[in-house]
Amino acid sequence: MAYTLPQLGYPYAALEPHFDAKTMEIHHTKHHQAYIDKANAALEKAPKIAKLPVTQVLSQLSSYTSDPEVPNDILAPLRNNAGGHANHSFFWEILSAPDSAAPRAPVGTLAQKINQTYQSFDAFKTAFKNAGIGRFGSGWAWLCLKKADKSLCICSTPNQDSPLMEGLVDCPGIPLIGLDVWEHAYYLNYQNRRPDYIDAFWNVVNWEKAEEHYKTALSS
Repeated sequence: MAYTLPQLGYPYAALEPHFDAKTMEIHHTKHHQAYIDKANAALEKAPKIAKLPVTQVLSQLSSYTSDPEVPNDILAPLRNNAGGHANHSFFWEILSAPDSAAPRAPVGTLAQKINQTYQSFDAFKTAFKNAGIGRFGSGWAWLCLKKADKSLCICSTPNQDSPLMEGLVDCPGIPLIGLDVWEHAYYLNYQNRRPDYIDAFWNVVNWEKAEEHYKTALSS
């Protein structure tokens, strides 16, 4: 198979009380696995790209419309399901246990850039929260680095769209942190209280990993 379910690196209960164990288990083993299964089924029709990293597939997705080796009828399934696989794989690694030694605020060069761009961490959190709340229906909130000028941007994407999908999304960029705001990510614990779920997110963000992403993105 082209894609497989990644291990989390922490127990499902590790993020409690902010993200509950049952939601994490269902989210990981059911929702994420379903995206993988459907993406792999689509990729059976396009062996040319089946072995590429999923991030590369997404970044080149708009170009496949003119590629005779990639059937047009798999483009939408790939957008939804390869997108779902990439987004969730990224999401799991940007989380850390609240009782770990990981910092609960940005660190290093990313911290400096956030303060420079948004004036303060609190102002940044407000802008990010507004992006998540403002996403009608299902989707994601993101902090990204724009490739062109290396500036930061906060945005949201619908469904399982990724900022990596250049030519297909309004806010292309390299993700630094991302938050799943589909109801399946929070409904058992927060019901319809998406704002509370977004507030809880700040207790489990792995800012050291975000700093790694930022340094990598700056050099790309």
